[in-house]
Amino acid sequence: MRTSKPSVLVVDPDPQVRKMLAVTLSASQFKVIEAETAPEALRLAGLYQPDAMILETALTGEAAGGKQARSVNGLEVIRAIRQWSRLPVLALSESDEPDHIVECLRQGANDFVSKPFNMEILMARLEVMLLDRCVQEAGNSELHCGDIVVNLTRHDASLAGKPLELSPREYELLSYFIRNKGKLLTHRQILKTLWGDAHTHDRQYLRVYIMQLRHKIEPDPQQPHYIITEAGVGYRMDEPEPLPDLSVA
Repeated sequence: MRTSKPSVLVVDPDPQVRKMLAVTLSASQFKVIEAETAPEALRLAGLYQPDAMILETALTGEAAGGKQARSVNGLEVIRAIRQWSRLPVLALSESDEPDHIVECLRQGANDFVSKPFNMEILMARLEVMLLDRCVQEAGNSELHCGDIVVNLTRHDASLAGKPLELSPREYELLSYFIRNKGKLLTHRQILKTLWGDAHTHDRQYLRVYIMQLRHKIEPDPQQPHYIITEAGVGYRMDEPEPLPDLSVA
């Protein structure tokens, strides 16, 4: 059972282009986040941590720290994103000049589509980018920890072969823990990665989600085997010890 739609941040100053992409992406079971300017794109990318971005390279807006509004192109957005994220970026542009395409790719765009574009081709390129990211992060489309399996392609999870009923945020949290299995993750690190900089001190908020997730994956939530609390620091996901075979005399 699918528990979370993959999200796409659509960045374009043209409302008609955003609307066209939003309708098509929504019909293909994507969650769509829209932005019109470069500053808005960067803010929403940090806040929502989308699965991919479709970005027009010609944007407007005020550069961070600037006193006067000036044109900010998509290359600056890509450069800023690449300082902290491997977010797949599909660049859009009315220019199909080879130099412009090469520069977009060198700055960190994963792919490029020129306008006007064929929607089927754009969707195919987007799906390939998302699949490539899953393969790079997981080695395949699944993450495993004990009896827990997270399928990155379908965005669902199971425990001992039975589907887990997870909210989108619980799915993101579980996926993040399994990707970092065995590592100590601080409260701040988890909150910043999944909720953004504005929530790095919301420890109680994180505790609520940890409690909810434990009730769904732990045999005994009061004595967890998967998500281990490191008092005062954060959490660590462990591979649980196999249960003894009581059938052996």
